[in-house]
Amino acid sequence: MKMGKKYKKSRTISQATAAEKYKHSMKMVTSETCFVCKSQCAKGLTYLERMSVPGAVGKGVPCILTKGKAFK
Repeated sequence: MKMGKKYKKSRTISQATAAEKYKHSMKMVTSETCFVCKSQCAKGLTYLERMSVPGAVGKGVPCILTKGKAFK
């Protein structure tokens, strides 16, 4: 039997946008944290409005102020 060379398939990696790049490095914060934040963002303010309704259940919102460096 004759064995041939095996070639690796080349694959292309798509470039991530800025929002996707830092998505997993942002901390999830609750409405209490958004309420006392000194620089409230639009995402946090809308989350505060949704959580002000009686009986609302939330899991938090990713805070843009806590983003870190992501993987390359």
